[in-house]
Amino acid sequence: MRYAKLRAMRATFAVLGACTLLLIPLLSGCGSDEPQVRAPTPAEARRALAGSPAPLAALHRQAAELLDGGEPAYDARVDALRGRPIVVNAWASWCDPCKREMPLFQRAAVRFGRRVAFLGVNPRDARPAAEAFLREHWVPYPSFEDPDEQIARDIGVRTGLPTTVFYDRRGEVAFVHQGQYRDEASLVDDIERYARGSA
Repeated sequence: MRYAKLRAMRATFAVLGACTLLLIPLLSGCGSDEPQVRAPTPAEARRALAGSPAPLAALHRQAAELLDGGEPAYDARVDALRGRPIVVNAWASWCDPCKREMPLFQRAAVRFGRRVAFLGVNPRDARPAAEAFLREHWVPYPSFEDPDEQIARDIGVRTGLPTTVFYDRRGEVAFVHQGQYRDEASLVDDIERYARGSA
């Protein structure tokens, strides 16, 4: 009887050990498609972007703000940025792939933000949730609230979020990337491709 209990205890510990080994990768993020990158702090971003040209500095002053005004305000901002390439990331607080790729945009907006304009578009989201998302995922540029998805439709969001839209220096849409960027190199490649020749 004593040996039977001992065998049962050993089997229990073996199962617990196996479960622990399975949980460790999940808790540490191994096997996840979430980009493992460190986002710059707001202070680091501000230092890196200090002295940006006036139209870009105006964006940086509105870092992580959620702007209203809808499509007219968005179009006016794109017009004001003509002459520089623009990267627009459409995201929402309820979108898990948006959360996973956001560190890539946090880093890219600091790396390229002195010569490339970055904007966000926030379709079909509750304003308090979107503002909380921006507090948690601080970016050195503003996002436009888009509750009726008019901006999203007009810029080419077709298959859901996230979607990234690249404008050329004439203010024309040059490329639409549907879906999540899964690594920094892919995002950087696209930014460099559409920002080539910019001031």
